Amino acid sequence: MKIFLHSSSYRSGFALVATAVCATLTSSHLAQATAFTNTGSIANTRHNMTQSTAGVGISNTMDLARNDYGEVCVYCHTPHGSSAAIVAPLWNRTTKATSYTLYSSNTLTQTVAQPGGSSLACLSCHDGQTAIDSIINMPGSGGYNANQATTQNTAFLNTWNNPVGRVDTIGHQGLNSRNNIQGDGMGSQGCLVCHSDTGALGGATDFTVFLIGTDLRNDHPVGVTFPTTNGPGTGFNTPAATAGTARFFDVNGNSRMDKGEVRVYGPGAGGAAAAASATVECASCHDPHGVPSAGVGSTFNKTFLRMSNSGSALCLTCHIK
Repeated sequence: MKIFLHSSSYRSGFALVATAVCATLTSSHLAQATAFTNTGSIANTRHNMTQSTAGVGISNTMDLARNDYGEVCVYCHTPHGSSAAIVAPLWNRTTKATSYTLYSSNTLTQTVAQPGGSSLACLSCHDGQTAIDSIINMPGSGGYNANQATTQNTAFLNTWNNPVGRVDTIGHQGLNSRNNIQGDGMGSQGCLVCHSDTGALGGATDFTVFLIGTDLRNDHPVGVTFPTTNGPGTGFNTPAATAGTARFFDVNGNSRMDKGEVRVYGPGAGGAAAAASATVECASCHDPHGVPSAGVGSTFNKTFLRMSNSGSALCLTCHIK
C-alpha cells in the first residue's frame, strides 16, 4: 500500500498514523528490549535496518520511517555504482559535505583535522543529518541516482515500494531529522521520536547517546594524528604492525589486521590536513559489523567496540597511563 501525503497535509497525515500506532503499541511493547542476539553477524544487531516489530499491532513500525530494502548490507554497501565522495569500501550511503566542529584542548599535542573516510562512514548516520535509508543504489534495476552520493533526494527515495502488503514510508528518518529534506511530521526528533524516553511515542530502545551531531568537541577526537614518536616515555604505545597504509596493534601476533584489533589509518582514510600521517578515526575502535567478545559464537562487544573496555583495556591499547 502506497501512502501519498503532500506537503500541506503531511504533518497532519503523520499525526493520524502516529496516533493509530500509539493506540496499538502499548507501553510494554515499546519498552521491550531489542530482539537482536548480538551474535553471529551484523544481521543480528541494531545495524540491521530491516529490523521488524511484527506482531505488536502493525506489520513493521519502522516502515513508517524508512524504506525496507529487504537486504542488510545495502544500507551501507553496493557492489555497483558506489560513492567516490569518501574513502570507504563500496560505499552506498549519502554523505553530505559537512564542516564538523572539531575536538580541541590546550593539552592536545597532535593535529586534529576534519574526519576521514573511516569516520565519515559512521557519521553519515550518527551525525543525524541524513535519513538512514538514503542510499545511492537501491536493490534491483532502475534504482540508481549518482547525485545521492552527497545529496538526499526524497523524491528518489519515495520511488521504493516496501514488500507487498506492507505500508510504504511517509517520512525518511534520520537520528535527527531537522536537516532532512522532507518534513517528517515528528518535530525535530526523527528516529528519537520512538527511540528515546522523551519522544512523542517513546519507550523503544533509547538511541539518544548515538546521536553524535556535527559538534565533535565532546567525543574522542577523530581525524587526529597518532603521534609519530611513540613507545615508552611518550604516553603512547606503538602500533607496530602494518596493513597497507594502516598501522595496528597485532594482539594475537598473526601479522593480520583482525577486526578485534585497534588500528590507525593512513593517507586517504584520515583527515585531509593529516594525510601524511596515521590518524585515529571512528573505525579505529569500532567495527560496525560486531566483534565477538570471547571467540566465535559469543556475544558481540557492546557499542560495536573492537575489544572490551573492561578495566580501560581499550583505552590502554593506545595510551600509556
